[in-house]
Amino acid sequence: MKQHTIHLKLRTDGRGLIDFTAMVESWLAGRSVITGVLTVFCVHTSASLLIQENAAPEVRSDLIAFFDRIVPENPRLYAHDDEGPDDMPAHIRSALTQVSLSIPVVDGRLGLGTWQAIYLFEHRHRPHERTVILHLIGE
Repeated sequence: MKQHTIHLKLRTDGRGLIDFTAMVESWLAGRSVITGVLTVFCVHTSASLLIQENAAPEVRSDLIAFFDRIVPENPRLYAHDDEGPDDMPAHIRSALTQVSLSIPVVDGRLGLGTWQAIYLFEHRHRPHERTVILHLIGE
């Protein structure tokens, strides 16, 4: 079994979904793994990961609007606000999504569907530099 890792740095412009599939595919192409599993891990508590539709931009805006409804930024609802009114809602949104993804590698390529992409879901309003670790294992 071969194993490879890398720390990707992703710059966000604030809240939103950042498609970084091309970065992952580019890194994967440089490895010599034909069959395996890629783990994608976000090392933050106020951002998360999604595999989601990559064709219609309305999907991304609808997801953001949905999370605005179910996790409002209302300071009366939360005790934790060390970094501002979007702090605790960002943690809850991260808890409701995921910080780790497992993606099969088949014939040296990501086993994603036609309309799927890998997104970092930034839950904070201000820009951040986020770290995502890729760990590939296979043959």
